[in-house]
Amino acid sequence: MSGSVSNGEGADYPLSKPLSEDDPQLYEILKKEKRRQFRGLEMIASENFTSRAVNDCLSSCLTNKYSEGMVGQRYYGGNEFIDEVEVLCQQRALKTFGLKPEEWGVNVQPYSGSPANFAVYTALVEPHGRIMGLDLPDGGHLTHGFYTATKKVSATSIFFESMPYKINLQTELIDYDRLQENAKLFKPKLIIAGVSCYPRHLDYKRFREICDENGSLLMADMSHVSGLVATGLTTNPFEYCDVVTTTTHKTLRGPRSGVIFYRRGQKGVDKNGKPIMYGYEDKINQAVFPGLQGGPHNHQIAAIAVTMRQAAEPSFKDYQEQVIKNSKELAKGLQTAGYKIVTGGTDNHLVWVDMRSVGLSGGKAEKILEDVSIACNKNTVPGDKSALNPSGIRLGTPALTTRGMKEDDIKMVVLFMDEAFKIAKDVQAKSGPKLVDFKRVLDDEDFKTRVGALREKVEAYAVKFPIPGLPDI
Repeated sequence: MSGSVSNGEGADYPLSKPLSEDDPQLYEILKKEKRRQFRGLEMIASENFTSRAVNDCLSSCLTNKYSEGMVGQRYYGGNEFIDEVEVLCQQRALKTFGLKPEEWGVNVQPYSGSPANFAVYTALVEPHGRIMGLDLPDGGHLTHGFYTATKKVSATSIFFESMPYKINLQTELIDYDRLQENAKLFKPKLIIAGVSCYPRHLDYKRFREICDENGSLLMADMSHVSGLVATGLTTNPFEYCDVVTTTTHKTLRGPRSGVIFYRRGQKGVDKNGKPIMYGYEDKINQAVFPGLQGGPHNHQIAAIAVTMRQAAEPSFKDYQEQVIKNSKELAKGLQTAGYKIVTGGTDNHLVWVDMRSVGLSGGKAEKILEDVSIACNKNTVPGDKSALNPSGIRLGTPALTTRGMKEDDIKMVVLFMDEAFKIAKDVQAKSGPKLVDFKRVLDDEDFKTRVGALREKVEAYAVKFPIPGLPDI
């Protein structure tokens, strides 16, 4: 490395340049993304806006440090302060969810939610062991074992034997009775109580009863609702589960990362009166490292620590209550406008819309909303045959609520969405059913004019609301 420090502050040192000087091309792309976030409406249920303090951690000197291993047992020197950060993060994580350290342990090293889930399977299920998770078309997640008739899609289904449980097509709620029947036949080692698009509270007590009937472990993946769990606004998985995993960037409003909570201590006694221990701690920690990961991302762990402190503050519960109010208002508004809401409403932060009710596909709905600066994602709905051509969309209110929106603002958002879908219907009447033709016709001059006018209205409304954590770049 060449160059020298000339003034004691490093101004002429080649690695001290800000991004705008060192890499103007990338700097301009970042500025465009920042403008997109500020001028648009982020309605992807798994997204949120982090605080300035979280972002400060993510761009801190902690990213420079290697720290393979656990606290006090590192494979590199110079980790005394890294240990302090990780211990603080662990303590705050337990406190935020009201857990006693003698009853629960926590690993804050997983890089994100999917690695966290896979680490649990690796530790407790072992290769080709049996698991059951909610089917992806019914609101489950890829990492809960998704596969199709012709392909094992998720690594979970490749390395473990998975059997999905389903929702009842009439009630559109999880069919716990059918899950109970199938579990008796399948005898899974582990059952996953977790969702990616299911908008209702989970019955962890019922899950526990089914697990106990079959000698199964119960794992909750609370990634989507962890902010609601922390504030007592949804059912509590810690009352019934052996293991609880979560991401930290959805309703919890932290960095892109993952956490694993596991029971510790005595589980019971055997027939001879000897204690039976849970025994999850070492298995899970060793599955994370060295089993599946190398050195943890210490800047992320620091950011989780900040997130957990923020989530324990009274204002965070006020925020989560508003998230739910906004979600319910969104569902009600769309229903009133003639759109079918799967399960008929919502208990949490997300709204699941079946676009078949107005003759549009999920892909077309996502495309038209994107073109008017509203971000969502296409999503399977009950009865769909293909995850590549889904019939619905998933919407969420955490990011809009972070920006300060309330029920009256959500009513405006519903009007924007309804207008966009009406444009899409007119486009489809001309283009026919194929998405590629839909996109082509959407570029016709008359439709471009209508889309552009609506986009201007959406962006003019969006910029009224600030975005925290995004200083000038």
